[in-house]
Amino acid sequence: MITIDYQNRAPIYEQIVDRFQTLILKGVLPPGSQMPSVRSLAIELSINPNTIQKAYTALEQQGYIYPVKGRGNFVTENDNLLEQKKENFLEKMRGLFKEGIELGITKEECERVLENCWKGGGNI
Repeated sequence: MITIDYQNRAPIYEQIVDRFQTLILKGVLPPGSQMPSVRSLAIELSINPNTIQKAYTALEQQGYIYPVKGRGNFVTENDNLLEQKKENFLEKMRGLFKEGIELGITKEECERVLENCWKGGGNI
């Protein structure tokens, strides 16, 4: 379910947050489902439980999960998460397009890159 890329420059907790966000948004972890316990995930990934707790805290602050005292963490039933994530993505794209225009990249070059990305399923 979760894998850590030790050659990735992103901190481990951020990799965990990103992976759980994807799993939640794609519905692999449906609303109301229980998250793995901090201890069990730490053992499974062979990392410090504090790292898992830091990731869970970030997910909670972002509205992806909620804690239940004595029972663990559960996936939230917030339908707005996907829409918020899409809007953040589109905002990043707007910024990239603006930067590209400032650099003199043509619309055709952008369209070619977009088409290649779409055909490759995101793999460039």
